[in-house]
Amino acid sequence: MGKSIAVFGLGRFGRSLAYNLYDLGLEVMAVDKDPDMVEDAQDKVTVAIEADVSKPDAVKGLGVENMDIVIVAMGSDLTASIMAVMVCKELGVPKVYAKAADERMGAILRRIGADRVLFPEEESGERMARTLASDSIMELFEIGGSLCLVEVRPKKDWIGKNLRELKLREKQRINVVAVRNKKGTHTIVDPDAPIQEDEFLLVILHKKDLKEFRD
Repeated sequence: MGKSIAVFGLGRFGRSLAYNLYDLGLEVMAVDKDPDMVEDAQDKVTVAIEADVSKPDAVKGLGVENMDIVIVAMGSDLTASIMAVMVCKELGVPKVYAKAADERMGAILRRIGADRVLFPEEESGERMARTLASDSIMELFEIGGSLCLVEVRPKKDWIGKNLRELKLREKQRINVVAVRNKKGTHTIVDPDAPIQEDEFLLVILHKKDLKEFRD
């Protein structure tokens, strides 16, 4: 079963994020106080709700405690963002991400409990959606029109096997270029070394293969 994600704020970044997450097969709740934004999103997400998330009671009425992730995407409204992050953390949402307009706002959001701060100039909604859609993908960087560089957790059936055995390039069109160990150091791939559970793999693959790889 896919993740369930709530996106608060349907500005440019929030819309892109919510719509791409839904297209990737996730359950998406989109929330905004603008009725026109909510109406436009009705057929592009699982459920679109009109609510003012700067008000604690409005957030509590959304049922976000049942979501895996809440993304607070109102980067231009610090007060609303603070309130929404705090209420979601109080409700026990496992992960709360928040969009920030600048580093100062980001520092404030981290201080009041945001698990991750997003900066729109660095994170496109499409790229962030692809990352959030997978438990395996840690980071994703586009390196061309059709290719991307992705840091991933090894799949369970890869652990203990080496790259020669797995034949990932031939079978899944994945090219492993480096390994990051638990100390955070990237090393050249040894094709005969067994893959460890606490390692991360840096791989190159086609964007069209991302969904298949996630599944």
